[in-house]
Amino acid sequence: MGDDRLTEQAYWENRWDRIKAWKEIRRDTKHQVNKELLKIFDTYLPHQERLTILEIGGAPGQFLAYFAKYFGYLPHAIDYSTIGCEKMREAFEIANMDVTIYNRDIFSDLSNLPRFDIVFSMGFIEHFSDLDSIVEKHIEQLKKQGILLLGVPNYRGISQVVLKRLAPQKLSTHNLEAMDIKNWESFEKKYGLQTIFKAYLGGFNPGMYRRCENRTFINQLIRFFFKCVRVLFTDRLTFLRSFNSIYWSAYLLGIYRKV
Repeated sequence: MGDDRLTEQAYWENRWDRIKAWKEIRRDTKHQVNKELLKIFDTYLPHQERLTILEIGGAPGQFLAYFAKYFGYLPHAIDYSTIGCEKMREAFEIANMDVTIYNRDIFSDLSNLPRFDIVFSMGFIEHFSDLDSIVEKHIEQLKKQGILLLGVPNYRGISQVVLKRLAPQKLSTHNLEAMDIKNWESFEKKYGLQTIFKAYLGGFNPGMYRRCENRTFINQLIRFFFKCVRVLFTDRLTFLRSFNSIYWSAYLLGIYRKV
């Protein structure tokens, strides 16, 4: 599986080491993508306390904490980053919430783990070149009739063009094929998943272009342009965020039932 990964463990250790603490996701969030995600969660996920939920690639655990706080789910997480697990544990302690964390590789032997009512990942499966294989690892941890929740950022279309210029290294750590909704039909059929919800959401999000790896004059100019666009989309053109497409939407989300 080593060649299937688009990132190394050191990448995630360094990333989580730079993060001091995550910001809590609240129901009154102003973040457009998160706002839409929360509406979908409220509509399609079961409102039943004490259901067990597992986040794969759990660090930093913001959405897991949200589910524990607002849905009453019993939170579990698995992540192979030791630093990520430590930061997640600290964050849950500060929030005064219990959590069970497995500092394990998802491709290791997990037969001693329980099976869960809900398994999810947000921004994880796109870091692997074999989409079916990584989705299968999620399904293996699910109870029969359990809920599978998958979310990925969308770097296709406009974002691919911009990020290829501003942040090619970041783009290289993502499998763009995992961001094409048509490709999800492969694992849906292969594993007999019942689709509950599947769509692009969040509209065009110029905030995705903050990173600039090569600060040439042209790149800085492009970055400044999208910074101005971001202000317009936040203050005056928010209605445009309701239009979605593979070519410009910020996120792709799917919710399934294991049958």
